[in-house]
Amino acid sequence: MNIHEHQAKDIFRRFGIPLLQGEVAHTADEAQAVAKKLGTPVVVVKSQVLAGGRGKGRFKEHGPSGPGGVAVVKNDGSQVKEKAGLMLGKTLVTNQTGEKGEVVRKLFVEAGCLIDKEFYVAVTMDRDAKGPVVIASAEGGMDIEEVAAHHPEKIHKVACDPVLGMHGFQARELARKLGFTGEALKEAGELFPKLVRLTLDTDASIVEVNPLVRTKDGKVLVLDAKINFDDNGLARHPEIAELRDPASESDEEREARKWELSYISLEGTIGCMVNGAGLAMATMDMIKHAGGTPANFLDVGGGASEDRIKAAFKIITSDKNVKAILVNVFGGILKCDLLANGIVAAAKALGLKIPVVARLEGTNVAEGKRILETSGLGIIFAPNLAEAADKVVAAARGGK
Repeated sequence: MNIHEHQAKDIFRRFGIPLLQGEVAHTADEAQAVAKKLGTPVVVVKSQVLAGGRGKGRFKEHGPSGPGGVAVVKNDGSQVKEKAGLMLGKTLVTNQTGEKGEVVRKLFVEAGCLIDKEFYVAVTMDRDAKGPVVIASAEGGMDIEEVAAHHPEKIHKVACDPVLGMHGFQARELARKLGFTGEALKEAGELFPKLVRLTLDTDASIVEVNPLVRTKDGKVLVLDAKINFDDNGLARHPEIAELRDPASESDEEREARKWELSYISLEGTIGCMVNGAGLAMATMDMIKHAGGTPANFLDVGGGASEDRIKAAFKIITSDKNVKAILVNVFGGILKCDLLANGIVAAAKALGLKIPVVARLEGTNVAEGKRILETSGLGIIFAPNLAEAADKVVAAARGGK
């Protein structure tokens, strides 16, 4: 689960992480009032969408020459109000949203500061290290992927204890490698362990700060904050689960969560229904390899009932771009005959008209195939995943 920047910063404050003052605004007038309250010569007006690259983004309504999703504005007159009016209610397109973009429904208005140097720091869980790893670079304020690709030597990694977190000596050594000195070295050395503790205590899968800054007067401050939480840990943090923004999800994603389905909407034409995340990823890869584009990631899980399978089909077919569906199941906990009954029930209830390609293996596979073959639905069978991918791509294009 992702949360907005202002929500992440509220959590940062709970862990004593240094931040600038700021408040949320839902209207242009509110934004102007917040800026006046902050009283700094300059404020930063930030679009609150669940995507990165906001500063380099563009609004569909204004085109490339319009404002980006983050703007530094002089705090005098009505400039903040004017800038906020250009953002609120508009669709922001970034490298992470895709061309569909996200509508900006609220802003975060934050005090400005004089920046001396920008840094990047993040904490994520690393399976090889069997615990949290701090990733940091003195090349902050830009795409860290570009830094990693072209200057990997500028990326520093520190593996931390999964119980105790980051030790003080590790934090100070990392701060020195990043070029911190004097009082800033001390502040950075205190900040890094707090980010690790936040990650561990909230079951976060990633905590990212880009940029972390050293100001002209030597202070170390967080300017941006991003937290992604492990959905499996949300039951232990109901106060965090309440931060979910329903407006940022599609109707299909909300329906999938109700049925405990793992679903992500994509932009292709081939619907996918699979049991198991790894198999789902492999299925999507094979569709791409065959020349098609998946319309979704959907994992029905091992314990799916007929009702869940019916719900999964309803979610897939609610996407009008879907031209064909690939069902790829390896029956273990989820038996193939139960799946087949679910498919038949769903197809009849929904009046399914688009072609369905099925590749079934595992428990009760013969009975599952028999149910589908005698259903009168015209299911297209495939003996393996490669052939299934070829067939569903052809079907989506109007072939057989």
